[in-house]
Amino acid sequence: MSGAREPLHPIFTAHLFPKLEAKLIELLRLLTPEEWEKQTLAPKWKVKDVAAHLLDTQVRKVAAARHSYKPENSKKLSPSKLVELINHLNAEGVRQYRQLSPVDLISRMEEASRESAQYHQALDPFGLAMFPVSWAGEEESLNWFDTAREFTERWHHQQQIRLAVNKPGIMTREFYFPVLDCFMRGLPHSYRGASGKSGSLAQFNISGECGGSWYLLRDGGAWTLIASPAGEKISETTIPQEIAWRIFTKGIAHVEARTQMQAIGDEAVGLHILKMISIVG
Repeated sequence: MSGAREPLHPIFTAHLFPKLEAKLIELLRLLTPEEWEKQTLAPKWKVKDVAAHLLDTQVRKVAAARHSYKPENSKKLSPSKLVELINHLNAEGVRQYRQLSPVDLISRMEEASRESAQYHQALDPFGLAMFPVSWAGEEESLNWFDTAREFTERWHHQQQIRLAVNKPGIMTREFYFPVLDCFMRGLPHSYRGASGKSGSLAQFNISGECGGSWYLLRDGGAWTLIASPAGEKISETTIPQEIAWRIFTKGIAHVEARTQMQAIGDEAVGLHILKMISIVG
């Protein structure tokens, strides 16, 4: 099993923030009053709510960094309490910034986006992150992972807006592959309760020009994400890129997603990925 110990590469996304944020600002400036009130995949949020959330999370993150805030208490919360806290903070932020006019919201977002990009670009990617990536089961994370996690947040919420107003533009390999790669780092944690014989390999493919393949090996009583195939393949799951991000962000029902996926071999293992959520809240 030579591939079993081949390390995964870090995901570097800090340089992509200005380009992705420019796409967002450009999109928001084109929205009509009716489009600001379009319903998104997030059940409680319309387009303006999602935009308000994107502004709020940037402001909070940069403020925490500026004041050297250490979220020690949040690290001690149970998963359910952490979700409760995040949902509360998100709801408060949306209520606050939704009251702004679109012009003011966009203006505030431009400033916050610049500060956020500068913050992530200045970090040592291999330093200890202020916030751990909890959905991957980590209690401590390196900056590159937390930055990539933040990038997935910026991407998938912008994609929610684009889907609601029918304006494509960011499902490109440059932007979307790093998002998928980051989401898939949650596989070992998601599969921690799934059984399997040692040496078993589960392969996951995201089809389309933005996708790729990821390999999960049962090794030493746990599932480990590896860079290349090793062991005995027991399942292969293929998900279209159009719905992959929606599966991992609670944006599509499992029943609907299943009709668009292909699972070969051990379906219990292959389809367990439908339970993976790569967001908090």
